[in-house]
Amino acid sequence: MPFTEATLRRPENNELKKHTNMKLNVSSSELLKGLMDISKAIPAKSALPILENFLFDLKGNILEVTASDSELTLRTEIEVDTTEEEGRIAVPARHIIDLLKELPDQPVSICTASDSSIECKWTSGNSVLPFFPAEDYPEIKGTSEDAERIEFPAESLIEGINSTIYATADDEIRPAMNGIFFDFSPESTTLVASDSHKLICYTAKEVKTPEKCSFILHKKPAAVLKSILGKDDGTVEIAFDSSTVLFTFGKTTMVCRLIVGKYPKYRDVIPQNNSSVLKIDRAMFLNTVRRVAVCANKASNHIKLDLKPGQMEITAQDLGFAIAAYEKINCDYSGDELTIGFKSTFLTEILANMSCETVVMKFADARRAALIIPSEEDDESGKICGILMPIMV
Repeated sequence: MPFTEATLRRPENNELKKHTNMKLNVSSSELLKGLMDISKAIPAKSALPILENFLFDLKGNILEVTASDSELTLRTEIEVDTTEEEGRIAVPARHIIDLLKELPDQPVSICTASDSSIECKWTSGNSVLPFFPAEDYPEIKGTSEDAERIEFPAESLIEGINSTIYATADDEIRPAMNGIFFDFSPESTTLVASDSHKLICYTAKEVKTPEKCSFILHKKPAAVLKSILGKDDGTVEIAFDSSTVLFTFGKTTMVCRLIVGKYPKYRDVIPQNNSSVLKIDRAMFLNTVRRVAVCANKASNHIKLDLKPGQMEITAQDLGFAIAAYEKINCDYSGDELTIGFKSTFLTEILANMSCETVVMKFADARRAALIIPSEEDDESGKICGILMPIMV
């Protein structure tokens, strides 16, 4: 038996709301894709229950859908086949997504059935879901009129976020460290992330601005952005002011609050004169560190590198469990003999998030930070720069 408008009822205090008309026909797969793209902004549980809904705004043959958790907002446009009545309503996100997931691709008709419910019809059946007044949905504020505006190639933006986001911190005292620092200048743009133990810089030489400007994007919206942004999206338009940033690409817009604060002077900590140089195959180095680190102390994850011209010895031990590992590999090393320790998890993170064939590590001594960069012959050269603090041996 098909559902009727009486199947679902809203709470009594909503029954007096003005009736909202809406009727549209759309491909079930196109609607699901659009909703899934922005569903990452829907909170699992919110102090403001209306935010557990999508805001539907139907104008002509375009259905604009908004999802928000008040800190992060995603909006997309979905082209519908036909529109019979325009309108704005808030629809339960989980219910409509779960329903569409179970439908094979086919035309779906969505229309308001009463003051509090919508009816979804497909070839062989129908469903009735509640809806809520659009007026209850909070207003989403964008950027100010004098916002900075920048164009960023989608492929470079994805690569930049992927290259840096893992190095962000979880720091309640210094919230600026919990995000990616976008540093724009007339020469280039650099994305920076650091947790005080490691620092990663990604430089996009093709992105330039007339004057220096910057913002700090929290790692949560950064992760969402890279997950919904595609390399074929072409160019991302970025607009930002002192508190808000707006990313526009394709039919999607992302609006989020920025981290307010001053980012440390990261360029001051990048080593310039490290004279001892290790040049080695990145994949071989990474796999060796991973093997040896199996026997490292689980609390410190400490490994030791013994470097001398032509070879490197990597060791780890956990005296508490009487386990140890050792491996010697050939390498290209020039400089004084050096023994230096690192936290293995940090070193493997940096190596794993590079794509170059050959990596170069430059050392000053056992107490100062090591510089990790792709070799000059690699396409990644000049893009990625990693800095890793040592652990005292």
